[in-house]
Amino acid sequence: MKPAPAWCLIRAPTPAPFPVTLPDSDLRPGQDVLPDDGAVVTAGPLTPPPDSAGTGADTRAFQHTVAEDVQGMVLAALVASLGLAVFAQGGIMIGGMAGVSFLLHYALGWNFGIVFVLVNLPFYWIAVRRMGWEFTIKTFLAVGATGLLTDLLPRWVGWAYMSPAFAAIVGGVLSGLGILFFIRHRASLGGVGILAVYLQRSRGISAGKVQLVFDALLMAIALTVLSPAKVMYSTLGAVVLSLLLMFNHRPNRYMGV
Repeated sequence: MKPAPAWCLIRAPTPAPFPVTLPDSDLRPGQDVLPDDGAVVTAGPLTPPPDSAGTGADTRAFQHTVAEDVQGMVLAALVASLGLAVFAQGGIMIGGMAGVSFLLHYALGWNFGIVFVLVNLPFYWIAVRRMGWEFTIKTFLAVGATGLLTDLLPRWVGWAYMSPAFAAIVGGVLSGLGILFFIRHRASLGGVGILAVYLQRSRGISAGKVQLVFDALLMAIALTVLSPAKVMYSTLGAVVLSLLLMFNHRPNRYMGV
C-alpha cells in the first residue's frame, strides 16, 4: 500500500475555545475573566490601584498626615479670613453664622472674631454626636483662627477702596475656597452647616433647603441694619460662595494624581 501523501500528515489546527463574553464593558487593562464564576482577575503593571472605597487599608492610604493637616488648616484659615475681611471692607455680609456675626458687628459694634466664636458654640455638641471628635476639634480651631485673622487683617493690610460688587464676588470666591480647603481636611467653619447635616441625617430634611431658608431669613433681617443695595450684594456673595462649593466639592471625583 502506498504511503499517504505528506500533506495528509499535517495536523489540522486546534479550534479556538468558545469566546468568553465579558460581563463588564468597563474592564481595565490587564484584567481577565474566569470562565467559571465571572470573577475579575487583575494583574500586570498597568493595573490601577484599588478604589478608595474598597478596604480599610485603601482608606488609610489616602488620609492626611498631621503635617499635611496643619499646613492645610493654616492655608484654609488665611484664605477664608481674607474673604471675610473683603466682605467687611465692602460693608456687606454673608450667610450662615458668619453672617450673624457680621450683622451683630454692624448693628452693635461688637468684635467680629469674638462673636463668630461664641455663636458657633452651641453647634459643637451636634458636631461631636454626628461628626466625631476629630471633626469637632478641627472645626473649633478653624473657627477661632479664621475669626482672629479676620480681625487682624485690617491692621496688616490697608484698603484704599472696595466696591460692594467686587467685595461680593471676590469675597465669596475666597471664602468658598477657604471652606473647601477645610472640608478637604475634615473640618468646617461650623454653624448652620452642622445643623443642616444633622437634620438631613436624623429627620430627612434637605441640608441645602435648611441652609437656604436660614440665609433667606438672615438677609431679610439684615434689611433693618444695611441698605437694600448692600443686602443685594450680600446675597450675591452668598450665591457665589454656594456655586463654588457646588462645582468643586464633589466627593470621590476630584482627587490628586
